[in-house]
Amino acid sequence: MEALMSLVAPLRDSIEAVMMPISDFIWSYILVYLLLGAGLLFTVLTRGMQFRLFGHMARVTVSARGAGEGVSGFQAFATSLAARIGTGNLAGVAIALWVGGPGAIFWMWMTALVGFATSFVESTLAQTYKHRNEDGVFRGGPAYYIERCLGWRWLGALFAIFLLIAYGLAFNAAQSNTIAQGMNGAFGVPHWLTGIVLVCVVAVVIFGGLKAVARTAEMIVPVMAIAYLLVALWILFANISEVPAMLALIVKSAFGFGPAVGGAAGYAIKAAMENGIKRGLFSNEAGMGSAPNAAAQATVKHPAAQGLVQSFGVFVDTLVICSCTAVAILLSGVYETLLSNSPGDSIEGIKLTQDAMADHLGMFGEIFIAIAILLFAYTSIIANFSFSAVNIEYLFRGHAKRAVSVLRWAVLAMTMIGALAKLEFVWHFADLAMGLMATTNLFAILIMSPIAIRVLQDYERQRREGIAEPVFDPKVLKKPEQVDSDVWPPRDV
Repeated sequence: MEALMSLVAPLRDSIEAVMMPISDFIWSYILVYLLLGAGLLFTVLTRGMQFRLFGHMARVTVSARGAGEGVSGFQAFATSLAARIGTGNLAGVAIALWVGGPGAIFWMWMTALVGFATSFVESTLAQTYKHRNEDGVFRGGPAYYIERCLGWRWLGALFAIFLLIAYGLAFNAAQSNTIAQGMNGAFGVPHWLTGIVLVCVVAVVIFGGLKAVARTAEMIVPVMAIAYLLVALWILFANISEVPAMLALIVKSAFGFGPAVGGAAGYAIKAAMENGIKRGLFSNEAGMGSAPNAAAQATVKHPAAQGLVQSFGVFVDTLVICSCTAVAILLSGVYETLLSNSPGDSIEGIKLTQDAMADHLGMFGEIFIAIAILLFAYTSIIANFSFSAVNIEYLFRGHAKRAVSVLRWAVLAMTMIGALAKLEFVWHFADLAMGLMATTNLFAILIMSPIAIRVLQDYERQRREGIAEPVFDPKVLKKPEQVDSDVWPPRDV
């Protein structure tokens, strides 16, 4: 296996030399500003829906069960959350702390706060322009709403290609890489063995189709999220006297007044912002265009209802789960060790999180993180397949079944390769693919945002009229003919 890796190393290094300048340019000069700017704009246009409707979001999410033969709103929520909660929440947060310092956590929070509105807009658009597939599960997402609303199939196809690179290849490799690191660190399991077992358990689900993915996510995601939250709360209360100092450190570091971590870049505002926003987006995926692929699958009576459900997913992912990881690291003795490391040192994200948990909980902490990342990343891989399948069907109309079959084997191959790959390369590849995806989707939803606002206004109007469960009528749109009438039949307004 080592001989094989030595053969591909030159190719890997050549690819990295080309993609790194492109990725740095996208993140430094485009996405940092586009992401926050779009989120702030959508927050204004929706009149702060993430604050006004937060309680309603939670209630709609909890009650969004039951969809007959299709996928329920809660299952779509669990599927999108399965993709969101993964390496970004454990290894990604640790890397953000290492490179950007504690201030990166502050910018992750800011990304999430504006990300509520961005997630609502893109998920509502996905619901509005979805169509019914022959298997009874709806299909939709950025590729679909770009073509149906804007008429730009070329841009929809471009997005679909970026998503396939990101979710079918890069992200699955990143997830399996982190699982392999965690299992090796906690139990000494060889990377190749973790890869083989992971391929087998992933295959069981993805060969069952999108409904199997939704059912599996619904079973695993809530349990793993609650367990992780409870452990973090225990750590928080066990160190409650240190919490004020920790919060002060996060805020000060966000504006360049914190300690240097990971070298000279660790205390810079730019490093804190870029790494916080990058890892925040990698984690909650608001604006990336991934969650809408799950949102479109839900059987609901009004597109805005699922938009609100997906917005709540941003809260769970970043403001809850990512914060749990940050708390565990910053309140541990491991963080102090980081400060003494030399600028040339490197670090494995999941190992840092494991060491922090071990500092708090002993051997149980290291084992707990290994199991948590196994479940988190496993569900991310199967959700990534779901997103990829929707987009490969979009690209290969008329040959969708054959294309999805090829995709299944590609996902399994990348899962195995990821378990053996170099961590830095996997993360850099994922960063580039994510940046291209997000840029394309944000460009589209900025143009289409008035449609999502109109849909939200219709939803809120019906609620003010006392309708407990609003029903969508495409006549509220300026161009209702763009909506699939089999999905959203016209009604009396």
